Amino acid sequence: MNETVRQQLQAFLAEQEQRGLLKKERVLTSSQSRSIEVAGKKVLNFCANNYLGLSDNKEVIQAAKDAMDRWGYGLSSVRFICGTQALHKQLEKRISTFLRTDDTILFSSCFDANGALFEPLLGEGDAVISDELNHASIIDGIRLCKAERFRYKHSDMNDLKECLQQSRHCRRRLIATDGVFSMDGDVAKLAEICALAKDFDALVMVDDSHATGYLGPTGRGTVELCGVEGQVDLITTTFGKACGGASGGCISGNQLLIDLYRQRARPYLFSNTLAPAICGGTLKVLDILEQDNPYKDLTMRNAKRFRSLMEAAGFDLVKGETAIVPVMVYDENKAVAMADALLERGIYVIGFCYPVVPQGRARIRVQLSAVHTQQDIETAVDAFVSVAKEMKLL
Repeated sequence: MNETVRQQLQAFLAEQEQRGLLKKERVLTSSQSRSIEVAGKKVLNFCANNYLGLSDNKEVIQAAKDAMDRWGYGLSSVRFICGTQALHKQLEKRISTFLRTDDTILFSSCFDANGALFEPLLGEGDAVISDELNHASIIDGIRLCKAERFRYKHSDMNDLKECLQQSRHCRRRLIATDGVFSMDGDVAKLAEICALAKDFDALVMVDDSHATGYLGPTGRGTVELCGVEGQVDLITTTFGKACGGASGGCISGNQLLIDLYRQRARPYLFSNTLAPAICGGTLKVLDILEQDNPYKDLTMRNAKRFRSLMEAAGFDLVKGETAIVPVMVYDENKAVAMADALLERGIYVIGFCYPVVPQGRARIRVQLSAVHTQQDIETAVDAFVSVAKEMKLL
């Protein structure tokens, strides 16, 4: 590394540290659960994507072990060479059945799935129309294609309609949206989006990573929740959140589109296949989800309880009806300091600042799980109140 680059990078990191915004990785010395160990201290975990509490589920862990014993540790190959086992085809079929789609294609993460989705389908003369608060993986996936780009104001259907009118000249148009927006926890207006897509002959893709498994009457996510099954062309989602919390993701949808991705999706063609243990564990998760899913109602009950107690205490929360409850702080340094103070009181949360959220919109994102107890929730709220009063935020 030359001296100029070294000095530039050192200056950037020093500035981040001086501003109190240098991201730290706290090392866990336990498995993922409602209670975790950080630096030898047990704390309550309120910042995991473990919505259904399945990350340390014994049945899921055993299924992953069994799959590894039967199918091996890894394939050492991509899918079209020697990386496709019967196990992978079984998982794709089960996901398609669960999401009520034609077919599914697996990836090592949903970030890879979103990175794969746009470039094979859209080129020059096409358009992609994206919600301004979409996940970074959607933004990065869009950057990889040569389509004309439109961005509509968050969940503003009038602005989306304007973008659709402006893109009438394009050959193909794809509306891209999160199902649940990860930093705000609100649900996309999928019924209105699908109606506009029909009016303007556009395709629709939904990243349902923060919804699959616990939202909707049977846990099939925002597409089910909003009553638009069969109207969404492509669903991307992850197995790394409610569905076990490990890794892996997929694109699920229209058969012709999935066939296209098997031929042209670069992360699929040039990256090792999903590990057998992840496939085995995810199949067990699907068993749980399809057997009345006893966890999703607990998740939502806990989220509503936490939200109501925090609102009663006077906190400013982003409105929503999911397991994500953002506690607004607005000041970046205070958000980081508040999270550190809460950790000292046994509550593990993280302060989110720019560029993860817009400038001036710093927050602590609290995520509820089916395994949190009522006592856990009350303990967390008490800690929030205590710290907020000390920092003169209440």
